Amino acid sequence: MSGAVEAKLAELGLTLPEVVPPLAAYQPAVQSGVYVYTSGQLPMVGGKLSVTGKVGDEVTAEEAKQLAATCALNALAAVKSVAGDLDRIKRVVKVVGFVASASDFTGQPAVINGASELLGAVLGDKGVHARSAVGVAVLPLDAPVEVEVQVELVDA
Repeated sequence: MSGAVEAKLAELGLTLPEVVPPLAAYQPAVQSGVYVYTSGQLPMVGGKLSVTGKVGDEVTAEEAKQLAATCALNALAAVKSVAGDLDRIKRVVKVVGFVASASDFTGQPAVINGASELLGAVLGDKGVHARSAVGVAVLPLDAPVEVEVQVELVDA
């Protein structure tokens, strides 16, 4: 099933990917009432990380920003896997982004803007959200970024 949100993705030259299979004992997304919570989404494309390492060291901030957008796209796929249709999104409530950072890197908010900007471009006003951008020492699989999303649906 595809609707206005997936049409907007196509207009932006984006394709909703397959849901990234869990790497451990969790689900990619769960629904509780009118909310969908995604697990942390890595910037996987075709089941692989194209880039690994710390932002501000092996990975540039601009590369990491693009990877954060990929994480957000993966999060939308996870939302659809439980909601059935992205047009059910009433709004994105919260985005939490983790950035594997070199010890002197302080640009985490600019990196996670990649996820926020993608959600805004795809969902318009429904994509405006609260957010945290956190620097961490290391992420699973040595990923540079990880993003989780909480959305509210129009109905349960």
